[in-house]
Amino acid sequence: MAAANSHEPVLVLFTTFVVAAAIVLAPTTCTAQLTCDFYQQSCPHALQTIRSVVNEAINRETRMGASLLRLHFHDCFVNGCDGSILLDDTDNFTGEKTAFANLNSVRGFDVIDEIKATLNTYCNGNVVSCADILAVAARDSVEILGGPSYSYEVQLGRRDATTAVLDDANRNLPAPTFDFSQLLSIFQSHGLGLQDLILLSGGHTIGLARCTTFRDRIYNDTNIDPEFAASLKEGCPVNGGDNNTTPIDSTTTQFDTVYFKSLLQKKGLFHSDQELFKSDGSDSDNLVQHYANSPEDFKVDFGASMIKMGNINPLTGYAGEIRLNCRKIN
Repeated sequence: MAAANSHEPVLVLFTTFVVAAAIVLAPTTCTAQLTCDFYQQSCPHALQTIRSVVNEAINRETRMGASLLRLHFHDCFVNGCDGSILLDDTDNFTGEKTAFANLNSVRGFDVIDEIKATLNTYCNGNVVSCADILAVAARDSVEILGGPSYSYEVQLGRRDATTAVLDDANRNLPAPTFDFSQLLSIFQSHGLGLQDLILLSGGHTIGLARCTTFRDRIYNDTNIDPEFAASLKEGCPVNGGDNNTTPIDSTTTQFDTVYFKSLLQKKGLFHSDQELFKSDGSDSDNLVQHYANSPEDFKVDFGASMIKMGNINPLTGYAGEIRLNCRKIN
């Protein structure tokens, strides 16, 4: 996303801003709705069980860590963190899996199925919600791929939706073609701000992208490093090769700050990525510059933004249900 202005007075002000923001974001407590120890009595080994399956899945395919992180993001941005993205289509509704941002793109459903089946055995019944599985699997993926040990405590107690809405998914998920104002607007509509936009976009430090999602950028954008664009065109021709993949940053299996450093060099893979850094001295520029040079701040603040995102309209209490099978309602 955006790079920082190099003038000293701005940096002084920016440092103050970041410190203040870090205080606001610090993930020290659980919310009133969700609690850190929700399964302590009903299934005390739930989190360890989830982590074990996630670790095995990432050992089989490193890319899966990014896929599980993305599943949680795409779930929360559509009517809240309720596991609705996992629902298969039925006669009564068309779910979210075929939305523009999800079709032939979101993956990891088999891993979620594996986690759920394992939990149903170890918990002696249907105890842990699919929505909570997504939240924990995302956190574990970040840690396994280089994030700090338990970088944030996942808040738990979500219940699962009993329906999904395709149109809502098409409206509420940001596209790789979005400009800055579109990105910020959609984040703000979910109660998230500029800093959350920068930090959560930093999740692109892991994973791969399909040619079809960045083709327009490498052939039409001007704010892109020419050599970088030329190298990408080899695997992403003007016609064909839609599903050819390329790393989103050069250390695609490591949760680090290379993503932000790439934006400073005009090497953001998506148009939406590079929109976060325009060399215009904006607050977005300053945040990208800061996190590019402050890996520990990024990891801590990323966790705080993940907690904020995980609190988007959760179903709690008697709302929704706890699905026995994450792909269908009970």
